[in-house]
Amino acid sequence: MLEPVSSRVAGARLLAYIGRPAIIGVVLFTLVVPVRAIGAEGAVDTSRPFKIGERLTYEVSWLNLTAVIAVMEVVPTEGTRGDTVAKLVGTAQSTPIITKFFPVDSRVESELDLDTLVPEHMTFRRREGKKKEDIEYVFHQKEGSVTAVRGGTTESLPIPAGTQDIISCLYYTRTVLAPTPGASLKMNVYHDKKNRPVEVRVEGIETIEGAWGKAETVRVLVIMPFHGLFMNKGDIRVWVTNDERKTPLRMKAKVVLGSIVADLVDGFPETASTRQEY
Repeated sequence: MLEPVSSRVAGARLLAYIGRPAIIGVVLFTLVVPVRAIGAEGAVDTSRPFKIGERLTYEVSWLNLTAVIAVMEVVPTEGTRGDTVAKLVGTAQSTPIITKFFPVDSRVESELDLDTLVPEHMTFRRREGKKKEDIEYVFHQKEGSVTAVRGGTTESLPIPAGTQDIISCLYYTRTVLAPTPGASLKMNVYHDKKNRPVEVRVEGIETIEGAWGKAETVRVLVIMPFHGLFMNKGDIRVWVTNDERKTPLRMKAKVVLGSIVADLVDGFPETASTRQEY
């Protein structure tokens, strides 16, 4: 049985906005979850708000149509550097109704140095509709360059010190940005053969409700002039819990018609109240 025309049209428009992952993410910002570094002897460094093993799942929707399920997680790396490097993984998969006419199955992996909070290596497996592309970046932070492999070609390009990629920038922001209204942060994000400026501003403290119940959050404005992991270019607002974990609960970006919203549906912080209490 064919899906209603309105559903197919809405889905096509939504994927035109978010079906081009380039963070995340979130941009999302998707900006995502932080990780506590676990040392060789199991010691925990509480200076970082994210922990290895954390996994957050989001439903990305437009006009009440859920089109993409996005997952952000932090996993350990293999080898002798497992105590100083973590792997950040972001995936985006279209829901069954969207997959029928525009399948999305993309994956980003970034190896993050837990001491400096800058990326060392990133891969982007992009699968959107008929588009298939594999991208790889190797960051040489001390030398101020990045080696980019894309479309069968390899080139070396200059980058400023401390450059982030489309997923590491989320973790860096969550660790460094003070949760104080008026606080701001500027960084360089390398993506698609360009160095791109990103600015993050804390707008205020706000209590929001959702599947997590009710939680006090820090509302952050992300000015991002390029496509995010889950959302299109432009300003994105992110609501993160006002606690030591700084878990992103909601991300929202205005588009031509309405807004794209990513809500956390699994991996709720312990500090969020349960819905039954309200």
